[in-house]
Amino acid sequence: MFSNFWLLFIFCVVIVTMLVIDLGVVHKKNSSISNQVALRWTLIWIGLSMGFSALVWWNLGFTKFTEYQSAYWIEEALSVDNMFVFILVFKFFKLDESLQHRVLFWGILGALIFRAIFIFSGIGLIQLTYLPSFDLFGYHFSLNQGMNLQDGFFYRPNLILTLFGAFLLFTGIKSMFNSNHVNEKDYNSSFGARLVRKVFPVTKDFHSDRFFVKKGAKHFATKLFLVLIVIETTDLIFAIDSIPAVLTIAPNDPMILYTSNIFAVLGLRSLYFLLANSIHRFKMLQYGLAFILGFIGIKMIVAPFFHLDAFLSMSIVLGALATSILLSLLVEAKSKDSI
Repeated sequence: MFSNFWLLFIFCVVIVTMLVIDLGVVHKKNSSISNQVALRWTLIWIGLSMGFSALVWWNLGFTKFTEYQSAYWIEEALSVDNMFVFILVFKFFKLDESLQHRVLFWGILGALIFRAIFIFSGIGLIQLTYLPSFDLFGYHFSLNQGMNLQDGFFYRPNLILTLFGAFLLFTGIKSMFNSNHVNEKDYNSSFGARLVRKVFPVTKDFHSDRFFVKKGAKHFATKLFLVLIVIETTDLIFAIDSIPAVLTIAPNDPMILYTSNIFAVLGLRSLYFLLANSIHRFKMLQYGLAFILGFIGIKMIVAPFFHLDAFLSMSIVLGALATSILLSLLVEAKSKDSI
């Protein structure tokens, strides 16, 4: 059996190898991605993630396996909302399909760095914000991990996790009645676009696949770089939802959180091309994602009083995701029959 060090080493080798193959071999030349290629790469990334989760089970046990699976599928599910916005951004800037892979690749590489910062700083913040041990309603709240109902022993409340839970519950309720992700907006005046223009002069047109060009003695950021930063900042905004959501799964295990998160994020690129032309069919997915956010929020709020088994949590998340997808397909089929 491997130690955590060797699990991380295997993870790093797999990720680096796949990125080199992806960028340096398979997609060395910019071209549009067919549904067949997108499906193949989506299955490859899911297969690699499931294979790594099997190593986690073998080395760390079934509980860690379910934590990994829960964090992975939560991130994968919430990333679907990113795709709605990515589609709108590319459409707004009229980005050719042959260049979309390049933007998503470098945008996701940036996401790897920022997700690491968010996850490790979030775990550090959680460790600093546990409330002191105290008695309430005849129960003793302690720092020790685990729960024993017979002895009246519960998790000690954590201020940050409780605030995260309230935020996710609010976001879930808001998402249930909000469909803003399908509305057009002026991404040319978004935070990312304004940030780029404050730092660089920006060209009006795309210059092939280049992010920067030199005109005379002056360097310019291209329109492609502007799109990249808009995508990157959009992902950071979505991480505000997804990172607190996965932190509740294993708040003291950065390896489980980061490895599952990165596998999910890296698979997002190929999943985008697979669903870009058919994502409008999943009309009920919004409600499934809203339920998942609300469920995780409630779980975080009640954690000091009620412990939900990791396997049951994973089952609820996967069940909500599968149900919303199935309902979407049924609604789509019914609408076609009524035409």
